[in-house]
Amino acid sequence: MAGTSTPGADAAEPGGTSSISEADREVIARQIGRPPRGLRAVAARDAAGEPTVVQTNPRLEDGTPFPTLYYLTSPRLVSAVSTLEAEGLMREMTDHLEQDAELAEQYRRAHESYLAERDAIESLGTDVSAGGMPDRVKCLHVHVAHALAKGPGVNPFGDQALELIAERWPES
Repeated sequence: MAGTSTPGADAAEPGGTSSISEADREVIARQIGRPPRGLRAVAARDAAGEPTVVQTNPRLEDGTPFPTLYYLTSPRLVSAVSTLEAEGLMREMTDHLEQDAELAEQYRRAHESYLAERDAIESLGTDVSAGGMPDRVKCLHVHVAHALAKGPGVNPFGDQALELIAERWPES
């Protein structure tokens, strides 16, 4: 998708991550408006090389569980996803999930993959992944972050949202 995030700049293929430099930390802090917490790696970068998705540790520095493995940092993408959420896309996606067994199976696999990856870093002892998986679509930001970090074909709702963003806001 032209102009949007691409998988980690230091990675050879989707699903790779790159280490976080001090410059990355400064960009991320500017993007999210506060010092970042629990940073593990940059999981996706935009065409200019700036972080767009970060991978976080399963626990924050103080030990608090933080089950969101991938966190969307790009202000333009956050804004676009927020608009899609406000328009009711999550409800539509959840309805579609209930009507399409193949989609439900793809979504369950995304959930299991997310859990396995997070648990390989540190198990939180829970089957809660993120974004409402596998039964509903609760946070579209998580799904977009997951799709950007892992590449197409892993998270069907993240892929769908990215397609909509590319159509409506090609500069994002």
